[in-house]
Amino acid sequence: MYRIGEFASMTELTKETLRYYADIKLLEPVYVDPVNQYKYYDNGSYLMARLLFYLRRFGFTIREMKDFVEKRSLDDLEDILQEKKRKLYKQVEEITAVIQDIDAFIDNGNGVGRND
Repeated sequence: MYRIGEFASMTELTKETLRYYADIKLLEPVYVDPVNQYKYYDNGSYLMARLLFYLRRFGFTIREMKDFVEKRSLDDLEDILQEKKRKLYKQVEEITAVIQDIDAFIDNGNGVGRND
C-alpha cells in the first residue's frame, strides 16, 4: 500500500486532488488509519487514479468523471472518448471562427477609434 504523498507522485495527481476525490467519493483510499487518518492506496487505486488523471487532461468535468465511474464501464470508454473528441473539434471550430472575426475586425478597423 502507498501513503498519499507517494501515491500522488506515482499518479501525477496532487495530494490535494486525491483528498478532494476522496471527499466526493470519486477515488477513495483503500484504507484510512483510524489513529492518524493517513490515507493509503493500492495498485487497483493506481489504475483508477491514472484513468481519472487522463479524463481530467482530456477536459472531462468532475461530474462527467463521476458519471463515468458510477454508471459506465471500461467497455464504454472508447465511445465516451470519441464523443469528447467530437465536442473538442467543434469547440476548435467555434474558437477559430471567433479568431477569424477578431482578425477581420482588426484588419477592417470597423470605424472603431477612428476620427476620419
